[in-house]
Amino acid sequence: FLVEHPDMDLDLQELPSARITHALRQGAADIGIVSDAVDTSDLQTRAFRDDPLVLILPLDHPLSDAVDVSFSEALHHDFVGLSANSALAIYLEEQALHNGARMQVRIRADGFDGVMRMVGRGAGLAIVPLAAVERAAPCGFKSVALNEPWARRTLQLCARDFGALPGYAKALLDALTDARF
Repeated sequence: FLVEHPDMDLDLQELPSARITHALRQGAADIGIVSDAVDTSDLQTRAFRDDPLVLILPLDHPLSDAVDVSFSEALHHDFVGLSANSALAIYLEEQALHNGARMQVRIRADGFDGVMRMVGRGAGLAIVPLAAVERAAPCGFKSVALNEPWARRTLQLCARDFGALPGYAKALLDALTDARF
């Protein structure tokens, strides 16, 4: 998008979905990409893409023979996590608290590639988007479906009013709508 629009600059931030919807409501952001689990009742949304989460684990892990695993089962094991302030890390901690537990994070990485390499080397389990696994080179880990409704998430494009977006934001919205990731 930036190559096709050399006169535009973007301020791209990764935030939890609830903070994105708050920024949209306050007029601090034009467009957001949010999980379908967040309240968007006073905002406009468009389907963006499916973004299921999967559990990844070392090939020799005791859970590696499972077809799917519940989050409560996984919480009995050590995790490799993203940085503590990443949107996914915050979301997973919230889900663990809903289960009455905490994630035991042994080490954190800044991105999915680092997380997957550490899991492949046996440092623990991780929960990552299926799309990240599909893009990764084989790293000595297995992905297993996470048997949780919240893990079968869908991402949505979101704005206060798509029709009232400024020209630059409409151009970005069109690019995101047409993109195939």
